[in-house]
Amino acid sequence: MRQYYFSGLVLACLLTVSLIQPNRVNAQDQVLRQASFDWQDPQSGNPLMGYALQAEKSQVDSDIQLLYVDVTWKELEPQKGKYNFEAIEKANQFERWRKEGKHLVLRFVLDLPGQDRHQDIPDWLYQDIKGAGDWYHTDYGQGFSPDYSQEALITAHDKAVAAMGQRWGQDGFVSFIELGSVGHWGEWHVNYEKGLKRLPSEDILERYVVPWRTAFPKTQILMRRPFKWGQTYQLGLYNDMVGEEINTSQWLEWIQAGGVYDQTQNKSLLAMPQAWKTLAIGGEMTSAHSMEDLMGSRLQEVLKHVKASHMTFIGPKAPKADLGQAAYKQILSQLGYQIYVSQAQLAQKGQEQTMTLTFENKGAAPFYYDWPLYLYLQDNQGKEIKKIEVPLTLSQLVPGRQEKVTVALNLSSQESSQAGHYQYSLGIMDPMTGKEALRLAMPGYDAQTGRTILFPAQ
Repeated sequence: MRQYYFSGLVLACLLTVSLIQPNRVNAQDQVLRQASFDWQDPQSGNPLMGYALQAEKSQVDSDIQLLYVDVTWKELEPQKGKYNFEAIEKANQFERWRKEGKHLVLRFVLDLPGQDRHQDIPDWLYQDIKGAGDWYHTDYGQGFSPDYSQEALITAHDKAVAAMGQRWGQDGFVSFIELGSVGHWGEWHVNYEKGLKRLPSEDILERYVVPWRTAFPKTQILMRRPFKWGQTYQLGLYNDMVGEEINTSQWLEWIQAGGVYDQTQNKSLLAMPQAWKTLAIGGEMTSAHSMEDLMGSRLQEVLKHVKASHMTFIGPKAPKADLGQAAYKQILSQLGYQIYVSQAQLAQKGQEQTMTLTFENKGAAPFYYDWPLYLYLQDNQGKEIKKIEVPLTLSQLVPGRQEKVTVALNLSSQESSQAGHYQYSLGIMDPMTGKEALRLAMPGYDAQTGRTILFPAQ
């Protein structure tokens, strides 16, 4: 009996210890600070989205963060092997836009219909292909449509694209490329109804795609229609007819179901309804209607097209604020990403502190580049204590999805004692400038630092 009594006593003590011990650990676990945040329209331009205006403009509003550049081959390479980069960069204010932290949409054009008889390929190239192609004078305008099957044209095109990549493809300044190269305006169609030679076969057309992916390996490249090689080369889409019902409806139908492309008569268009989740969608307003109508009587049609295609940017033909602020803002609100933190919690477990953040995207599209995101800790004197990279892949934050990440603060003993009193803020850095640039869609933005304050210093 005494032995059993002793054993029972020991067991009771052990149970008591086991019950008390977790409470001792948990007593050290606590939430130091926490908050929930509502989505809030940033009310200012954000990088890599919105309206993309002509880069030649002398003045743009502060909310414009994208500029559009189209380059004809004739102005790029007036002499064989000699590229006129300096003149193009000066005319399109590359230095200015870089300094202001803005980015570019680029399109390379071989055939730009105009008012007068002209050609947009260099004279030396015209001679190399022995004038193969069609001079035209149609409702589109006047110009020269080269024979895209010419080997000399394809070879020279490879070299020109490679040169542009070496010059402009290194630092993210050119963030979107609208795949031009082929057709009127670089839109991958020719007016064959007026007797112009049709576009060549798909295997030949693909050769106008390949050099772009090689020269700009990390750039979002967009094609005019959902061609079959889009998946191979990871190409997004653009629509130059936003607001025009017939053409845009067909374009949206191709995206959903694929189809036959009349220019080649091949079933070359493949369905890619989910492409917008990883590949950018852009374009511009149609020239078939006036901007007054597009922002007025046709506004609902425009909004329908923009929403259905998950567009990130529109330009260079884009809404004008002076034609109606309400419509201007309404269309803009349907473009691109709207990333914010819905919940933040600073917790302590034992001697370790962590910050748990819940990110959401209330916009129409992801942010397509994985810019680094940092958590900053500052004391009440403004001294920076820590800068910690947050393990969030921005491009994966598609609308409707939550991403919860936890960051270990790794504070010293002295810093730990003040953990609940520091200021905590977030900044998303543009690798091109090395500065915080992306504004979160939530309260707390500090215009001086470009960061969003989650918790102020106490």
